[in-house]
Amino acid sequence: MTVRSVDNSDRQRGLSLTPVSRETEERLVVLVAELERWQRAKNLVSTATLDEVWTRHIADSLQLFDHAPEARRWLDLGSGGGFPGLVLGIRLAEIGGHIDLVESNARKCAFLRHAARLTGAAVTVHAARIEDAMPQFLGKVDVVTARALAPLPLLLDWCKELLRTGVIGVFPKGQHLDAELTDASKYWKIQASTFPSVTDSAARILVIRNAQKRTDS
Repeated sequence: MTVRSVDNSDRQRGLSLTPVSRETEERLVVLVAELERWQRAKNLVSTATLDEVWTRHIADSLQLFDHAPEARRWLDLGSGGGFPGLVLGIRLAEIGGHIDLVESNARKCAFLRHAARLTGAAVTVHAARIEDAMPQFLGKVDVVTARALAPLPLLLDWCKELLRTGVIGVFPKGQHLDAELTDASKYWKIQASTFPSVTDSAARILVIRNAQKRTDS
C-alpha cells in the first residue's frame, strides 16, 4: 500500500520551528508514515491537517518540551492519535525520559502501542478513563499535558492533585484561553504563565506551576 506523500516544505518548516537531532527526525518520519497509513481506517486526526502534519502536529507537540526541558517524567491525557504524547515520547527517548499516555479509546490505544514500537518512543500506554487513571501517577511524574482535550476548568479538576504536589502543567491552548482563564479563576487560584505558540499566532502555551481550589467559590 502506498503512503500518501507529505509536502517536504512543511517538514522543513516544522523542523525549523522545533529543531531535533537526525535520529529523532528519522523516528518522527516513521510516525508520520504510520499516521498516514492508519488514518484511512481509524480517523486519528482531522484529515484536513495532514497536508501540514509537520507543523500542525509534530512541531506543535515538540514545542511543549521546551517549557519543561529538565523534566524526564511526563504524562499526556487523552492522547488520541499521539499528539503530543508520541512525539514527546520520541523526543524523551533521546535523553532517557519517559511519558505515560492515557487514552480510553481502544482503537487509538492500538495505534499508540504500534507506533511506539516502530519509533522507539519512550511511552507506556494506559487504556483507561482519565478519572480512573490519575491516582497512579501521584509522585511519579514531573509534567502533565493535554492537547485539544477539555476546557481549563475541567483540566484543573482532573489534574488538581498532581498540580498541588508540584507537577507542572503544560497545556497548548487556542484563541479562547483568556475566557477559559477567567472562567477557571472563579473556582481556582492559579499560578500560571502564557507563551506564544511557535506554530499558530492565535494559540498560546499555558504553563501552570500551581492551582488550588478556592474555598470561597
